[in-house]
Amino acid sequence: MKETIYKTEIGGKSVEVQLGKYCEQASGHCIVRCGDTVVMVNATMSKAPRPGMDFFPLSVDYEEKMYSVGKIPGGWKKREGRPGDNAILKSRLIDRPLRPLFPKGFYNDVTIIATTLSVDPDIAPETLAMFGSSVALSVSDIPFAGPTGSVKVACVDGKFIVNPTVAELDASTIDLTVSGTKEAILMVEAGAKEVSEELMLDAIMFAHEEIKKQVAFIEKIMKDIFGKDGKQISSNVEFDEIPEEINNAVREYATEKVEKVFECYDRQIRQDLEDELDAEVQEHFLEIYPDDMKAVGQVLYNMKKELVRHKILYKNIRPDGRKTNEIRPIWCEVGLLPRVHGSGVFTRGQTQALTTCTLGMISEAQELDGLETEEYKRYMHQYNMPGYTTGEAKPLRSPGRREIGHGALAERALIPVLPSEEEFPYAIRMVSDILSSNGSTSMASTCGSTLALMDAGVPIKAPVAGVAMGLMKDKDSDKVAVLTDIQGLEDFLGDMDFKVTGTEHGITAIQMDIKIHGIDRNILTTALEQARLGRLEILKHMLKTIKAPRKELSKYAPKILSFKIDPEKIRDVIGTGGKVINQIIAETGVKIDIKDEGDVFVSAIDKDMMEKAKTIIMTIVSDLDLNCEYEGTVVRTTQFGAFVEVAPGKDGMVHISKLSKDHVEKVEDVVKVGDRVLVKTIKIDDRGRVDMKLIKKL
Repeated sequence: MKETIYKTEIGGKSVEVQLGKYCEQASGHCIVRCGDTVVMVNATMSKAPRPGMDFFPLSVDYEEKMYSVGKIPGGWKKREGRPGDNAILKSRLIDRPLRPLFPKGFYNDVTIIATTLSVDPDIAPETLAMFGSSVALSVSDIPFAGPTGSVKVACVDGKFIVNPTVAELDASTIDLTVSGTKEAILMVEAGAKEVSEELMLDAIMFAHEEIKKQVAFIEKIMKDIFGKDGKQISSNVEFDEIPEEINNAVREYATEKVEKVFECYDRQIRQDLEDELDAEVQEHFLEIYPDDMKAVGQVLYNMKKELVRHKILYKNIRPDGRKTNEIRPIWCEVGLLPRVHGSGVFTRGQTQALTTCTLGMISEAQELDGLETEEYKRYMHQYNMPGYTTGEAKPLRSPGRREIGHGALAERALIPVLPSEEEFPYAIRMVSDILSSNGSTSMASTCGSTLALMDAGVPIKAPVAGVAMGLMKDKDSDKVAVLTDIQGLEDFLGDMDFKVTGTEHGITAIQMDIKIHGIDRNILTTALEQARLGRLEILKHMLKTIKAPRKELSKYAPKILSFKIDPEKIRDVIGTGGKVINQIIAETGVKIDIKDEGDVFVSAIDKDMMEKAKTIIMTIVSDLDLNCEYEGTVVRTTQFGAFVEVAPGKDGMVHISKLSKDHVEKVEDVVKVGDRVLVKTIKIDDRGRVDMKLIKKL
């Protein structure tokens, strides 16, 4: 391919796509530039299908190169290590809209690698990476039913902004990312400040109009490259198709058996029946089609999928007998773990989440070492789902992309209702441990987080609940069923996983993935309204358990006292090599955090020690006042008096005549070095020297 540069405009900013100059051995390649942000994307396909595969082996990686923002990586290696959570979440953003556009039966490995080469904080690289991934696939010989477009949208003062700057996002009521084809929406990811369903829908459709422009631009590139014959697919691609003979034979043998299995509404019993059916079908056809058992299994799967979808679409019967807008039974519990600062259990059907809340000093917030402008994260939500939650015997592993994604969604859902750092100067760590799973675990963890936060006494602005919506769409008749509170089977066999969280006032987060080639405005409208009604119903159940945040924190939670000092005085509180602050900590047993702006946070279980530490700090940063009492330590004695330090660097002299009302022969007869005393200032001269009198020994 010869070197070519194409130019377009996205959100009022000039975007340049460069092809043909670099990475000539990749199947598809491009470099996307917008301002000072430069992203390279490469798509590569294996030369043959992976043997024995029954799913499409797509791998997407978003590489954050620290050199792109002029940083040297931390750690002794001084090189990028495993991707951080933000990079993993951006990999997922790229993956989710592309995956449904690859053909069925396509089992060649495909890798997509998006690499940040240069980053301007005001021009987000992830949306360019999503756009570039569509370009790289579209100009390659990889089968792909694109192109797609991707944009980020903000809403400031009621006006929608495409690919906003950092300042615009900070002022926005929504942070929305949308991907799709020219026909329909494929993926939605959003955080919001309790916005209405109408505003969110308008923002999504606004994004789709911008997406259509991107798709038209990529189609022009494809026309220039491939000409009138269109895109040519590699000869290495083979599509795994089911022989007609096997399809007919399996259906004839198993149709009545499959129908009987799905007459059962109990999940566990139905699963046992399914396992028996699978074994029976495999045994029956093993001698007939010994080399085609994969095809036999695929036909059986297709039959189950078709039956479940038909019953929902045309008989309004879900696998567990619910109506399409009905929520599974719910029960909640709080305060079950006595030593934990806050805890809550949220159970919906067979999905159950235990969420805990731990409060700590601001210094315990998560440090971020990536390309973002944020340096730390005060609110952290982590999600875990061991094998026992689905009855599987498998070892524990470190969190995967799914776990990180679910944790991030629950985190995003709660951020809009958290108190500010000034109101509540704590770092907050939430952990959702899934105890049982049958779909919608991320929404259960969101609900569990609300319960745990309120149990911990965190003054959230409003409780948040979440619900997952599903979709069954008949491609032949266009008949549609939107499902409220989907369970695992409906998610697995359905066309959409649309998670919506919010308060009674509005939406706080959205995550939508589509398995078909997109959905339109009508489906989105129905799904959002059913989600709103479902969310309100769930909130009612939650508020029966705990109506509002507890008025007091757990006795095991650290107490934090915050106040401000002159930033110029911080060095006096710290002292040379931390000597002063360490002395205060040793004396009082507290923890102390000081921000560059002069915000001081003192934490301890003992409130008296917190107040004592504050008094010492305020004494250090303030001038001593006349006729005021101070606690101090005798640091030196002479024949004419004792020197008392009331704070590091702040002292005065008690003359021997002021040690007692009675005559004192020798200073050491009254006080010695190291004694704790209460003194009162009686004179401060124009040079700042302080005379004191002894009130009492402590």
